[in-house]
Amino acid sequence: MWLFLLTEVMFFGGLFTAYLLMRNWYYPAFVEASHQLNIGWGTANTAVLITSSFTMAMGVYSAEMRRRGALVLFLVLTFILGLAFLGIKTIEYHEKWEKYHIPGIRYSTSAFTNPQSDPEVYKEYHDKPLPPDMASRTEMYFFLYFAMTGMHALHMIIGIGILGFMIYKAKNDAYTTGHVTFVENFGLYWHFVDIIWIFLFPLLYLISRY
Repeated sequence: MWLFLLTEVMFFGGLFTAYLLMRNWYYPAFVEASHQLNIGWGTANTAVLITSSFTMAMGVYSAEMRRRGALVLFLVLTFILGLAFLGIKTIEYHEKWEKYHIPGIRYSTSAFTNPQSDPEVYKEYHDKPLPPDMASRTEMYFFLYFAMTGMHALHMIIGIGILGFMIYKAKNDAYTTGHVTFVENFGLYWHFVDIIWIFLFPLLYLISRY
């Protein structure tokens, strides 16, 4: 499991490196594009994942203590929190669709070149519109946004699927008879996915926000 997580670190490390390089090259465009994200939803998802890490840790502890009822409870809570995260992310993705921020499919730079297209955003964050050549660079920001958050969401979906399997097995005393390796290894995976979000949240939502 540790070797697998090491490969995951290298994979996401490449995405983070690409993002930091592009942000350095096209700083004004990336700053303006980040203002289009809803910091409230991002904060809510961060709280959800931190809570899910706690419930997962308690699940591992319950398996080690051979408490079947507690194990099932904490696995179910982690499952629900994972679904809540994906639900919030779906709301965010839908918002990007409505604002024409889907790179290559449904994208418009009018939000960055025309203050009248999104006056509330401009009133709160913008001093002046971006020039057209710089506004076109905002598409790169959203490409990286969807690449990183989409890959993270895929890992969440896989984790939720495994959680469903674990809940079924836990009800049949699979992990409370001394064989807790599977639960411990999955706990490492879940915590890793949560840590990735802890890096994504400030990089995409918070840096140079104000």
